[in-house]
Amino acid sequence: MFSRLAAALLALLLAACQQIENARPALWQVDGPNGERAWLLGTIHALPMPISLDSPAFDRAITQASGLVVEVAALEDDKRTALIFHKLSAVSSAQPIEDRANPADRPPLAKLLADAKIPPDRLSQMETWAAALALGQAISARSGDDSGNGADRLVLKAMRGKPLTEFEGAERQLAIFDALPETEQRDLLSAVIRSAQNAPADGLRLQQAWLSGDIAALESLDHQGLLADPELREALLVRRNSAWIAQLLPMLQRGEQPLVAVGALHLVGKDGLVAQLQAKGFKVSRQQ
Repeated sequence: MFSRLAAALLALLLAACQQIENARPALWQVDGPNGERAWLLGTIHALPMPISLDSPAFDRAITQASGLVVEVAALEDDKRTALIFHKLSAVSSAQPIEDRANPADRPPLAKLLADAKIPPDRLSQMETWAAALALGQAISARSGDDSGNGADRLVLKAMRGKPLTEFEGAERQLAIFDALPETEQRDLLSAVIRSAQNAPADGLRLQQAWLSGDIAALESLDHQGLLADPELREALLVRRNSAWIAQLLPMLQRGEQPLVAVGALHLVGKDGLVAQLQAKGFKVSRQQ
């Protein structure tokens, strides 16, 4: 009797832990002067819980869209991404990672490495940008966020069978970091270290804003963390948005009607895709 009761209680506990959150992220419809149409959906790459995107607006968009456009199409090909990361980031000899950090950042860096159980020598074998991303990933993993719960993966699944286009792909995306001057790579490392203390609270704010489609809250995050550095913001957000618009416009001119699903912060603010399309004469109306 006890074992059956215990099993039943465990099943209830596991079911509660796996409860699916109903997400209502911001979704826009884009209409052009010559009948062009597209949809813009803000995504988030990792969450601590499974989610559902099902809603009347989302269902209409995925039904009517002719195809899907994302940042990176092969999200589940972790092996290939790891090989690309190693190819771009590995160095035979470099300064110890502690020496590449700002002197004021070295004590918190040492603590972060110890807490995440990362040997300093491991990061010292990487270019600075890669060490910063690896450290950021370790911080995110400790928060319980799981890329398997990411909205981008759900959208890929929902649109399976329709044409798929990527703005960048894993190699081009990582190459953006690889092309940063060393001074900016060190700024990236500093930003990761300095944001670590507030990472859980900031991550929660981002998740809550995304889940409810709170544009004002998302815009408030548009100049925080890594994006607080003007040069990093220009390289990681502004220039990428402009490059994506340059790829999207010919698709619309060819009569394609894609659903564009990219990180939520790429859509909001004066440099976001929504504002850029409006500036080019498109009507962009919020659907959700």
